[in-house]
Amino acid sequence: MELCPSIKNILLLDSEGKRIAVKYYSDDWPTNSAKEAFEKAVFTKTQKTNARTEAEITMFDNYVVVYKFVQDLHFFVTGGENENEIILATVLQGFFDAVGNLLRGTVDKKEALENLDLILLCLDEIVDGGVVLETDANVITGKVASHSIDAGAPLSEQTISQALATAREHFTRSLLK
Repeated sequence: MELCPSIKNILLLDSEGKRIAVKYYSDDWPTNSAKEAFEKAVFTKTQKTNARTEAEITMFDNYVVVYKFVQDLHFFVTGGENENEIILATVLQGFFDAVGNLLRGTVDKKEALENLDLILLCLDEIVDGGVVLETDANVITGKVASHSIDAGAPLSEQTISQALATAREHFTRSLLK
């Protein structure tokens, strides 16, 4: 398994370092408070940089962290100290672009929170158990969209977010009649 690139975590934080969507794929941070401490520390270390035009890379606590900011969102991908930065940057760019696609270009905290289900599905399509599955934003977006559009499925087979979307759609239609 050592030969396979491994992702430790993917973080999406707001402009104050608070979590929006995070996924951890290793036991390096065994408790929630350890995870929050890592998020706060990595946010504090990177917040003064200007990672808006392209991704930046830093070493932090023996981890390689690749990050990029847009509006009030901060995207981070963490790997082990010997991880290939190019692979981490590719994962970051895939996540960044897929979120941009899913939020239809309006990439900010409000839109991210309103579409949290899509962002979490997005994380699941990119990495599973630390193993990189997909980095092409269009493929990721397509898979996430196919998960969330299946409103024709019976309610018993829908996820909670799909059921809520279906209910919202029916409610909206009833208001428009």
